[in-house]
Amino acid sequence: RWWRSMRGFLAVDVVLNLLMNIADGMVVWPKVVEKHVMEELPFMATEVILMECVKAGGDRQELHEAIRVHSMDAGKVVKGEGKSNDLLERIAKDALFEAVHDKLGTLVDPKLFIGRANEQTQEFLEEEIQPVLEKEKGLLGKEVVDGVNV
Repeated sequence: RWWRSMRGFLAVDVVLNLLMNIADGMVVWPKVVEKHVMEELPFMATEVILMECVKAGGDRQELHEAIRVHSMDAGKVVKGEGKSNDLLERIAKDALFEAVHDKLGTLVDPKLFIGRANEQTQEFLEEEIQPVLEKEKGLLGKEVVDGVNV
């Protein structure tokens, strides 16, 4: 019985060491992340574009169908041909969306789609992570000599 729990602890130790080994030195390239976000953002912004056109007097059903068609066609280009997302260009050429042609760039600002993410992250760091780091600060900076290398 005790052997099972011992094996469980050993397994968790190995998994955590593997995770540390894999994550150590990991680099986030902001421009690559930005490129990927900007590739998907037009699809996420379709609701905002639709609502702005409806506010300007457009027919919601007609606009919805046009966005659906443009989105499907742009998706085929992205997924089927490996090309860049051209959804915004399609919308910019469509007279149905004339009400937003001059402000398409502002409607796809990534900051409009993050909600409270910044505040929630800050709260989590302050309320959950910082107290643990403070409590365990004696362990920080200690070099681990055992491990599994991948």
